[in-house]
Amino acid sequence: MNKSLKELENIINYSFKNKALLNKALTHKSFNNKNNNEKLEFLGDRVLGLIISKKLLEKYPNENEGIIDKKFANLVNKKTCVKIAKKMNLKKFLYLGGSHKSFEKSADKIVSDSLEAIVGAIYLDGGLKLSEKFILNFWETHIDKSVITLIDSKTLLQEYSLKKFKILPKYTFFKKTGPQHEPFFKTEVEIPESKKIVGEGSSKKKAQQNAASKLIKLLKI
Repeated sequence: MNKSLKELENIINYSFKNKALLNKALTHKSFNNKNNNEKLEFLGDRVLGLIISKKLLEKYPNENEGIIDKKFANLVNKKTCVKIAKKMNLKKFLYLGGSHKSFEKSADKIVSDSLEAIVGAIYLDGGLKLSEKFILNFWETHIDKSVITLIDSKTLLQEYSLKKFKILPKYTFFKKTGPQHEPFFKTEVEIPESKKIVGEGSSKKKAQQNAASKLIKLLKI
C-alpha cells in the first residue's frame, strides 16, 4: 500500500477495506476527468448533513429550529470543512492535475470537496456508524463551539431598510381587539418599494415582530 495513504488512514483513524475508494476520494477531476471524487463528494455531503443534523438535535433538544438550522449551516459549510481538512493536512494527499498543483484560488473548494468525498468513501466502505464515528471525531470541537445568536426580525428589517433606502421601516398601529386581560394587536409595516404587511400578536411588540418577519419572508431577505 502507498505509504502516504497509510499515513492518511492513521490521521483519520480509519482503515479502508477497499483502498480504491480512498484513492478515488483523493482524486480531483483535474487529475482524472472520468474517475474522480465528484460522486463521492456528492454522497459525502448528504451523509455529513444527516449525521450533523442528528447530533445537533441530540445536543440541543431545547433550541428552536431556526437556531439549529444556523448551527447546521455553519458546521457543514466550506469554511468549517476547510479548517478540518487543513487540520489533517489533506492537501498533501490529493491527486491533482498540473493546472491545480499550485493550489491557488480553488484550494479551499478542492480540499473541502475532498473531505466530503472521504466521508462518502467511508460510508460506502464501512457504513453509517463508522461514518458517524469519523464525522463526530473531527467535527466535535466545532459542534461544541457552535454558538448562534439569531437577529430578531425587527432588527433585521431595520438593518436592511437603512442599508438599501437610508430610512427606517414604518410601523403603524391600527387595531386592538379582545378583552383587557387578553388583548390582540394588529400592526402594519412598510418600507420603500414594498406593500404594507399586517402583523398580529398579543402585544404591540409581538405584532411588530410578526409583521417584520412576514415582510422579510416576502422580500426574501
